[in-house]
Amino acid sequence: MRAIEEIMRTNEPYVASFRDVPTHLQGRAKHLCWRLDQTDPTDEATRNAIVRELFGTAGETTLVSAGFRCDYGFNIHALGMALINYNCSFLDTSPITLGAGCFIAPGCVLTCAGHSIDAEQRTAGLLTSAPITLGENVWLGANVTVCPGVTIGAGSTVVRDIPAGVVAVGSPAHVLRPVTEADRLGPTSLA
Repeated sequence: MRAIEEIMRTNEPYVASFRDVPTHLQGRAKHLCWRLDQTDPTDEATRNAIVRELFGTAGETTLVSAGFRCDYGFNIHALGMALINYNCSFLDTSPITLGAGCFIAPGCVLTCAGHSIDAEQRTAGLLTSAPITLGENVWLGANVTVCPGVTIGAGSTVVRDIPAGVVAVGSPAHVLRPVTEADRLGPTSLA
């Protein structure tokens, strides 16, 4: 059986129990996010150094505004210039990859973490995780939520509403189908 810390660093989707989550690894990210928020917004050198320490991959042109939060940090990979605007949250229980030229508007959430769509399994504490990949030159409009396992192709812009209770795909995003019984999860990846 592989440790969850090893699994969560891969691009493999996984299912686990809330008891398996390595919360002890989150302290470093919480502290670095706090330091980032305490740093003078005009002190770009210090802010950039904190981002490079927090992220698994970041460069001089990875810009992160105030109010940024993440679960682990080591699972975030900016592969070139990236702008992450105010009050964004990245739940990086799997890798989040940002292609060069990504613009992420205020209030966006990128969440690799999820829960079973089935209410009984969700209440029992089953959680899911799958990587998120944004291609080059992707722009996410304000308050966009990107769910687990989503890849947004190069040059995409996400700016329209998607109704509740559906699975949506594509660029531009469109409704594929409603959520059904077939969406129930199988056994955990750690079993």
